[in-house]
Amino acid sequence: MTDLPLPELGAAWRAARPRPAGVHLDSAACSRQSVKVLDAVAHHARHEAEVGGYQAEASAETLLQQGRSVLGGLVGMAAADVAFTESASSAVRVLFAAWPLPAGSRVGVLPGEYHGNLAAILYAGLVPEALPADDLGRVDVEALARLLRSDPPAAVHLTVVASHRAVVQPVVEVSRLCRATGVPLVLDVAQALGQVDCDVRADAVYGTSRKWLAGPRGVGFLVLRPAFRAGLVPVQGDPADVLSFETHDAHVAGRVGLTLAIGEHLAAGPAAVRARLAGVGRAVRERVDGVAGWRVVEPFGEPTAATTLVPPDGVDVAGTVARLRAEHGVVTTACLPARAPGELTGPVLRVSPHLDVTDADLETLAAAL
Repeated sequence: MTDLPLPELGAAWRAARPRPAGVHLDSAACSRQSVKVLDAVAHHARHEAEVGGYQAEASAETLLQQGRSVLGGLVGMAAADVAFTESASSAVRVLFAAWPLPAGSRVGVLPGEYHGNLAAILYAGLVPEALPADDLGRVDVEALARLLRSDPPAAVHLTVVASHRAVVQPVVEVSRLCRATGVPLVLDVAQALGQVDCDVRADAVYGTSRKWLAGPRGVGFLVLRPAFRAGLVPVQGDPADVLSFETHDAHVAGRVGLTLAIGEHLAAGPAAVRARLAGVGRAVRERVDGVAGWRVVEPFGEPTAATTLVPPDGVDVAGTVARLRAEHGVVTTACLPARAPGELTGPVLRVSPHLDVTDADLETLAAAL
C-alpha cells in the first residue's frame, strides 16, 4: 500500500466524476471531466439550439470573462491578455504565424521538444536550435546564461513539462535570464498548468483544456503580454485586442466547460492539487519501478503526476498499452520516438493518473505490468 497525500481531495475529485469504465491512468492525454463540467457544456449546446448560437454566446460572456480572468491569473497575466483557441497546437501555430520574425531566425528549444511545436516553428520559416540540457532533458541554466549573453537566439520556446518525460523545467530561472537579455520567452504549459505553478513572467503562454485542468477537448488558450503582443500581426484585427487571435466561429460550449473546470481547480486549491499530484507521481514511481523489468525515467521526487517507463528488452510498448486496456481495463499511452525526435530513441510507456487515483488502481497497474 502507498501513502497518497490529501486523501480527501482525491475522494472529492472522484465523487465529482462519472464512474470510470476501468482504470484511467492517462490524464496527460485527456483527463476525465466532472459531471458539472459535462452538464455545463451540454446546457450551453442546448441553449444554442433554443435561442441561437451567437445569442447563447452573448449570454455566456460574463462567465467567459471570468474564465479569462482566472486563466490569465494562473500564468501571471490578465483577462485582457487571454485568447481562447481550439488546442495548444492551434495556439502555437497562431502565435508563430503572427510573429514577424525574419526567415531563418533561430528559436531556442529543448532537445526533447514536442514534434508539433517543432513543426510550427519550421513552418514559420524559423530554425529550431537545441538549448543546452542535462541527461534528463532539463535545461542547463548556466550554459543557457552564457548562450543568451554571447549568441542569443531570436526567442526561447520552453515546454515546461514535456509530454514524454515528466520533468519540470527551471522556468523561473529561464524567465529571469530572458528578461535580463531581452530575449522573448514563450512557454508551452499544456502538460504543466494544473500540476505545476505556471505563474512565471513570460511573453507568450499557451496550453490546453483537456489535460491537468480536466476541461473539455477542443479548447485551448494563448496568453500574450501586451508589450509583446503589440509587435505581432494577426491575420485580422488589431494586436492591441487579444480577441484578434481568436477563432470566433468556435466551440463556445467547450470554453464554458473550461471555465467551469478552472473554477473546480481553484476550489480544490491549486497548491493542494499540486501537492496531491506530486504524491501521486512518487507513489506510481515507487510502486512500478523494476516491476517485470520496467524502469522509471523521472526522479522519484519529481513534482509531477506522470511517470515514464522504459520497457525491458524485447517488450513492445504499443502492444503493452493495447494489452493493458483489453485485458485489465488500464488506460495508458505509448510515446513513440516521433513525439520527441531529438530525444526519444525508442518507445516508452506513460502512466498519468489524476487526483482520483487509488491504491487499488496502482496495484492493478503493477500486476498488469
